[in-house]
Amino acid sequence: MAIIRARSYHHGDLRAELLQRAEATLRESGVDGLSLRGLARDVGVSHAAPTRHFKDKQALLDAIAVSGFERLAAALARTAATDSFDGHIRALARTYLRFATENPALIALMFARRYSPAAGDAMSQAVDAAFATPISLIAEAQTHGEVIVGDPRRIALSAVATLQGLATFVGSGVIAAEAADELLDETTTHLIEGLRPRR
Repeated sequence: MAIIRARSYHHGDLRAELLQRAEATLRESGVDGLSLRGLARDVGVSHAAPTRHFKDKQALLDAIAVSGFERLAAALARTAATDSFDGHIRALARTYLRFATENPALIALMFARRYSPAAGDAMSQAVDAAFATPISLIAEAQTHGEVIVGDPRRIALSAVATLQGLATFVGSGVIAAEAADELLDETTTHLIEGLRPRR
C-alpha cells in the first residue's frame, strides 16, 4: 500500500500558501470556517505544520489582515496619478471601491479590529502604508490651496470611511452593482466639493 506523505516546502513557501488558502476559505466560509487544522488538510501538510507560522487562529487572522492592508496599499500606490487633484482622487476612489467590493470578507476582517496585541508593528505599518497614498494626496493638495486646512490623515480617513460605507452598501446588495459606478462618481464629487476651501 502506498504511503501518502505530506508535501515538503522550502522555507517561506508554506506560510504564503497557507495565507492564500486561508483567504480563499474566508471568502467561501467566513471567519468561522477557518481553522489551522483545516488549512493543513487543504494544503496537504501535517496538522502541526501551520503552527510553525501561526501559533493559533488569531495569529492567522492577524496575518490575513496585514496581508490585506499591504495589498490595498499596493493597489492604491499603483493608481495612476493625474495632473489634477480631482482626477487623482477619483482614480483612488475607483481603486478602493473595486478592491473592497472584490474582497468583502477580507475588508470586513481588516476593519473589524479583532487584532491581538501580538500583531503590533506589522499591523501598524501595514495600516499606515494603506493610507499613505491618500494622505499624501491630501497633503499635497493642501499646499496648492485645493483642500481645506487640517490634519491630512484625519481628512483622508474621513474620505476612506465614506468609500468604505459605499462599498458595504454595494457588497450587501443595498445598492445594485450596476449602479455603483454612478453613485461612486456622485459620492466622489460630494467629497471633493466638501474638501474645497471656502472662498
